[in-house]
Amino acid sequence: QVQLVESGGGLVQAGGSLRLSCAASGRTFSNYAMGWFRQAPGKEREFVATISRSGSSTYYVDSVKDRFTIFRENAKNTVRLQMNSLKPEDTAVYYCAARSSVYSASVYSSTWEYNYWGQGTQVTVSS
Repeated sequence: QVQLVESGGGLVQAGGSLRLSCAASGRTFSNYAMGWFRQAPGKEREFVATISRSGSSTYYVDSVKDRFTIFRENAKNTVRLQMNSLKPEDTAVYYCAARSSVYSASVYSSTWEYNYWGQGTQVTVSS
């Protein structure tokens, strides 16, 4: 089992920044690819960003490219999402997810590919 706990959400004005963190425990963190997803009210959960277990590969949804950066600190069992130039449409509950990965550079962008989820952290961007 892997336990995931997100933090760092909050209320920010459009154009501002937030950094989300996800602390993992329970298994060897470096064996897991990680992802960030978000869910706005009345909408399905959608992919935001993913990083391979080695950290060598990342992938983003088009709407956040050049604004968000995902990175991991394996020594701290933590993955982070740096969010800059935030927009009101980024408002959602953000979830961290993990899945074991055989390949060090593989990334995953679908919800069904992940086994473990955190409880979510609210991000609200005001206009």
